[in-house]
Amino acid sequence: MVKIKRDQVLTMSEVILEETVVVRVGCLAGPNLSKELKEGQPAATVIASKYNEVILEGQRLLRSEKFQVYGNSDIIGVEISGVLKNIIAIAAGALAGLGLGENAKGLLISRGMVEMIHLGKALGGSIKSVMGLAGIGDLVTTCNSVYSRNYTVGFRLAKGEKLAEIVEDMEEVAEGINTVRIIKAFLESTDMRAPITENL
Repeated sequence: MVKIKRDQVLTMSEVILEETVVVRVGCLAGPNLSKELKEGQPAATVIASKYNEVILEGQRLLRSEKFQVYGNSDIIGVEISGVLKNIIAIAAGALAGLGLGENAKGLLISRGMVEMIHLGKALGGSIKSVMGLAGIGDLVTTCNSVYSRNYTVGFRLAKGEKLAEIVEDMEEVAEGINTVRIIKAFLESTDMRAPITENL
């Protein structure tokens, strides 16, 4: 049984701060399905950073009539939210693949949100970030879209395909696969329960 502690789980901003001389780090997260953005569909994102100038520069560069850009100082919470929702998206895809209906999906998303709040806090994020665009916003989007890579993984698994075949066949990376493994190992070092993650 593999166990890992929080200091062994690094977000991308933490890796950048540890491995480079960069100080002013930010991240971009939210319900941003690339295919819809390419088509010019309306959307929003959040730029998170401890540095206001990073947020302001991101807003200046990215904001448009169809693309709203919000700011958040809780970079860890935003990054963690953006990672955890991928787990729930895989489960949502599996529910769809099994044909279990919209009631089950509503149950999964609401309980998934609770799981994200507990895990997000344990990993150093705020509840506010989980309740924002990178958390619930992205969660709702990825749990309901065939454009979502993680949803697609869950759907295909439920249809009987092997994980190795799915990964090899996909053109893009479904980050949720590794996230499930990492969070499961993190849970082993705590007394927390996260039933969706554990069952996946």
